Amino acid sequence: MNWQQIEGNWDQFKGKFQEKWGKLTNDDWQVVQGKRTELAGRLKERYGLKKEAAEREIDAFAKTLH
Repeated sequence: MNWQQIEGNWDQFKGKFQEKWGKLTNDDWQVVQGKRTELAGRLKERYGLKKEAAEREIDAFAKTLH
């Protein structure tokens, strides 16, 4: 699934993302609101990932959604 679809239906997918990345707080999710760059930044902060690794994680997870 491409990111535009996820962003457009964020409320539908948000719970799945929260399950995957449980270290992110409710405040983090308020900031993310479907924005990929914000999600990558929060993953960097909370999980200690580099930008490229965060992007790969997001891409891999997005492919599992339908």
